[in-house]
Amino acid sequence: MSLRCGIVGLPNVGKSTLFNALSNAGAESANFPFCTIDPNVGMVPVPDERLHKLAELAESKNVLPASIEFVDIAGLVKGASEGKGKGNAFLSHIREVDLILHVVRCFDNDDIIHVEGNVDPERDIRIIEEELILKDLESVEKRVEKLKKEAKGGDKKIGAQLEIVQRLADHLGDGNSARTFEVSKDDKEAYRDLFLLSDKQVLYACNVGEDDLDSGNEYVDTVKEIASEHDDEVVMFCAKIEAEIAELDEDEKEMFLEELGVESAGLDRLIKGAFKELGLITYFTAGPKEARAWTIKKGTKAPQAAGVIHTDFEKGFIRAETIAYSDYEELGSEKAARDAGKMRQEGKEYVVKDGDVLLFRFNV
Repeated sequence: MSLRCGIVGLPNVGKSTLFNALSNAGAESANFPFCTIDPNVGMVPVPDERLHKLAELAESKNVLPASIEFVDIAGLVKGASEGKGKGNAFLSHIREVDLILHVVRCFDNDDIIHVEGNVDPERDIRIIEEELILKDLESVEKRVEKLKKEAKGGDKKIGAQLEIVQRLADHLGDGNSARTFEVSKDDKEAYRDLFLLSDKQVLYACNVGEDDLDSGNEYVDTVKEIASEHDDEVVMFCAKIEAEIAELDEDEKEMFLEELGVESAGLDRLIKGAFKELGLITYFTAGPKEARAWTIKKGTKAPQAAGVIHTDFEKGFIRAETIAYSDYEELGSEKAARDAGKMRQEGKEYVVKDGDVLLFRFNV
C-alpha cells in the first residue's frame, strides 16, 4: 500500500517549498497566493536504513523501498468551501488522500506575505478546519435530501440511514468536525462513501525558522496544544533548510544535519509522523534478486500481509517463515538465522511486527 498525504494550509506557509524539497518535482514557489493551480504529485521513497542493510547482507541486486505520495494542494483561504481562491477544486483533491499534512507557519518574516496579515497558528488552523467542515456539511446535506426522498417509500433501512446522516449534518452545522461525531462502525457506513474531509487524520507540520528547529517556539507550542485535542502528531521542519538538503548527496546531508544539531531531515520526521498517525508499520522481504519494504497496518495478520504482495499469497497462504530484523542483522544472513533457530514458522493467526523479515509459503 502506498500512503497518500495531502499537503494543505493557508497560502505562503511553505507548502510548495516543502513539496519541492521532498519530491524534487519542481512545483512553482512564489511570494503570493495561488501559485499552485493544479495539485502536484510526487512519489517519495521512504527512508529506512534497515532495508539497505538487509540488501547488503542478502546481496540483493535491487532495492525497492516503500513509497509515500505527496499531493501539494494550493493554499486554502477563508471562503474556500464557497469556491473562493479556486477552493472547490482544491478541496476535492483532499478527498483522495489518506492523511492531511497540515503545514502551519510558525516563523516571523516581514518579507514573506501572510494572507491574514500576521502569524497566528491557532487562527490559521481554525480557518482550514472550518472550511473542511463547511464543505463536508454541503456534501452531507445533499445526502440528507437524497435519503429523505428515498425514505418516503417506507424502507426502514433507508430511514435508519437518514437518522444517522441528519445527526451528522447537525453535528457539522454546530462547527464540529466529522472526526468527533460519535457513531458505531456499522452506522458509519451510511456516509463512508462521502470521504468527508474533516474525518481524515491530521499530521501538523510546523514550518519554523532555522534557529527554532531544535527547540521550537511559542507558535509550535500552540500547534501542539491544538493537536492534542485529537492526539495528532506534530513535526517541526524548516522549509528553507529542507530545500538546501535536497541538493546534497547522502554524505553531505549527514554533515549538514550534524552542523545544525538535528538527527534527521524533515522528510524522515514527516514520514515517521505519518506512519505513527495512521498506525502503519514496515515488514521486509529479502533475497538475491531484491530486498523490498512493504507497508501494512499495525495488527495485520500474516495472510493479509502476504496479500499486500499478491492476492494469491493470501488466498493460498500456508505459513510465514519469520526472522526479526535485529536477529537478521546480528547473524548476517537468512541461513545463519535459520541455523541459530531464529527463523520461526508462523501460521494464519500471527500478527506481523515492524521489522519482520518474511518468507511466505503458499499454494498456487
